[in-house]
Amino acid sequence: MPVMRLDGFTPERVYYEPGILGYPLGRTLHERYRALSVPMIEIENHNRIPELRARPEADFARMKRYLVLGVRKSLTHTKNAKTSDFLVPYTSSGCSAMCLYCYLVCTYFTSAYLRVFVNREAMMAKMKRKAEKDQRHYVFEIGSNSDLVLENIVTGNLPWTIGEFAGAPFGHLTLPTKFHMVDELMGLDHGGRTTIRMSLNPEDIIRRVELGTSPLAGRMEALVRLYEAGYPVGILVAPVILVPGWQDMYRALFKTMAENLPEELLRSAPLELIFMTYSRTHESINAAAFPVAATFCSRELMRPGGRGKYRYRAEERGPAEEFLRQSLAELLPASPIAYIC
Repeated sequence: MPVMRLDGFTPERVYYEPGILGYPLGRTLHERYRALSVPMIEIENHNRIPELRARPEADFARMKRYLVLGVRKSLTHTKNAKTSDFLVPYTSSGCSAMCLYCYLVCTYFTSAYLRVFVNREAMMAKMKRKAEKDQRHYVFEIGSNSDLVLENIVTGNLPWTIGEFAGAPFGHLTLPTKFHMVDELMGLDHGGRTTIRMSLNPEDIIRRVELGTSPLAGRMEALVRLYEAGYPVGILVAPVILVPGWQDMYRALFKTMAENLPEELLRSAPLELIFMTYSRTHESINAAAFPVAATFCSRELMRPGGRGKYRYRAEERGPAEEFLRQSLAELLPASPIAYIC
């Protein structure tokens, strides 16, 4: 099974819309991969690539080695009620990592590979216009469709994004990540206008389930570096997965956080705890592509949750939430809980 290196990503092949050549980033990426002799395949639409749609589910991991370049057509902002005011379609969708519970798989199925959209100026301009028009410090979630720290190793978009928004009169950006590659974010004039939320999970779950992502120690180190560089930060404990021995795993995680993260960081970083949602789509793809790793989810603990999804039963989830709250109160008493869902 191919797993991407965390210090770089050279795709096995690139699919591209010819319209990308009308944008500076599109031309740069096209020229880069052509110079590297990566096969370049022209397509009509990044949403419809017939030869990839015809591939079997067993090829899911192989397709994660591909890169699709396109122009994002829909720039619609969706209202949100948690850590942001709007979910914003931004510079990528899908991902090169292979988390076995990934919610993007529910939307994109086997097409959850990395797609990069080169019309970043239009997306940035719309956010700025919206905030300035209403003269509101709206919070825009720009990482709901991808991991922008991971995407950045391909595009370099994140320093550009942070720098562009730092001078806007209104608004704030936020994004989550599971990756440690934050060197390029150091020393930027971010103006405190971009919050980066690090996703943490027990190391055993990262190793077994969050395939191709950074290890826990790397994530925590990156979180400290971001905090020390003046970025507002947050922490996601997500998803909470009720595997055998999960209580000991999450208590060990909280203890590790208390021992390795500065107290001031823990006081200022809101905690988001999110229980795992699974689906029939995950079951089908994981059984075909990751037959050994796919046994982490117990359907006996879950109930139907709409549109082919499964959520933990109330009799499992309720006590689990109480356990997590009690453990946090004991081990991380200074950490504010934004929500548990």
